[in-house]
Amino acid sequence: MRWDKIAERRMLKATRDGTLERLEGEGKPLPDRPEAALIDSGTGVGHRIMAEAGALPREIELKKKMDALREALAGTEDPVARKALMTELSEVQMRHAMEAEARRKFFA
Repeated sequence: MRWDKIAERRMLKATRDGTLERLEGEGKPLPDRPEAALIDSGTGVGHRIMAEAGALPREIELKKKMDALREALAGTEDPVARKALMTELSEVQMRHAMEAEARRKFFA
């Protein structure tokens, strides 16, 4: 049996049983998660579950650090400080790429 048919049957059964009623967020639009467009849906769901549990993957922590460094770099005009920030940003980008590659190889 195909997975989409199994999923469809389970959703119809849950609808009939009323288990899909009064859930958190019912009637509200889905939250905007533009970062989820860059990864496959299975990984995105896993990341969201981990985030809701308070355990962020290293890859996400590094992405947040990259964003903070880019913001600091945009607000810095001192050439010495900019060079230091650019060095740190490139190191964090490299570690992020390594984490992403390791995840892809693990799930491949």
